[in-house]
Amino acid sequence: MSAPEPVTAVIVAAGSGSRMGDGVPKQYRMLGGKAVLAHAVDSLSAHPRVTKVRVVIAADHEELARQAIGERDVNLVTGGAERHDSVRSGLAGLADGTVLIHDAARPFCPLRVIDDLLYALDDVAGAVPVLAVADTLARGDRQLDDMVDRARMLRVQTPQAFHVEDLLYAFEEVGRRAATDESSVLVAAGLKVATVPGDPALDKLTSAADWPRAEAMLAAALIPRTAMGYDVHAFAGPGPIMMGGIEIAHERGLAGHSDADVVLHALTDALLGTIAEGDIGLHFPPSDPQWKGASSDRFLAHAAALVRSRGGLIDHLDCTVICEAPRLTPYREAMRRRISEIAELPLDQISLKATTSERLGFTGRGEGIAAQAVASVRLPQ
Repeated sequence: MSAPEPVTAVIVAAGSGSRMGDGVPKQYRMLGGKAVLAHAVDSLSAHPRVTKVRVVIAADHEELARQAIGERDVNLVTGGAERHDSVRSGLAGLADGTVLIHDAARPFCPLRVIDDLLYALDDVAGAVPVLAVADTLARGDRQLDDMVDRARMLRVQTPQAFHVEDLLYAFEEVGRRAATDESSVLVAAGLKVATVPGDPALDKLTSAADWPRAEAMLAAALIPRTAMGYDVHAFAGPGPIMMGGIEIAHERGLAGHSDADVVLHALTDALLGTIAEGDIGLHFPPSDPQWKGASSDRFLAHAAALVRSRGGLIDHLDCTVICEAPRLTPYREAMRRRISEIAELPLDQISLKATTSERLGFTGRGEGIAAQAVASVRLPQ
């Protein structure tokens, strides 16, 4: 029995995505802490038969693409003015085998769909996922002109699977005739294209209205995690002190290897706990001189980035400061705003409280300040 053909995934990401309206092409926008393009790459590369991934980008998007993809093993290819040109660029150097052509604006692809496509490809030149049209169809503009029979009407999605030689042949036969996807090129060239059941997860992100749907779909696939963090620093030397990322006037400072920010340290440990990544000392050892006097905003930003790199969503950060002095109420909102900036979260997802220990223990005696934090996140299963 012969080995199955190698499968190359070509992800078309050369569009401007202008209908999203925020100036950033939709394939590079963040969705659940990860760029849409990165979601698409991960969805296809997760299939065991996909041996290579090529991403076709616009000529001026290389920096955006590299930031979105990170360390993933992906070959970036410069596309052209039209989809036809971009796909041909993605096929360059491929003479045989199987290719999956996919839109970068479709971030989620169930592995079942790829299985079905590759199986269907045994007997035809191409295979595509489809969904039946459920809505009433009509022609018209500001009023209905005539109704269209929706029987046998299909919504064609991507990824689309082809034998490379058949797709190249179809491009040569059809030439530069306008086509919205590669299956229409094969049909125009007289080749057979099979259909397999599509999936709502494959629906394309086209406008801003599609974004809440994608976020809800992503959230439904995540599991919640909660972790705690704790930090304490003793008073030593003259003030001021750093707390919650801002400077607070006080007659005494806090002792610590870095800037001794108990709030940011506790929040950092809480976030690291949600992904079982140890504690702050593991990532920023006090024995390392480079962290001497370091600003703790780097620590919290690092922990938040680690959560997002796992595809996680940070839902909420909560911190309680325990001290007799200084009085934190005047600084509370400034600290919340600074934490919001560092963690890249909306302000309403940051909670900060202060209490005393009724003059009991080391905080009650005014020997130091403690902080307890709780982080709530959602992570892929």
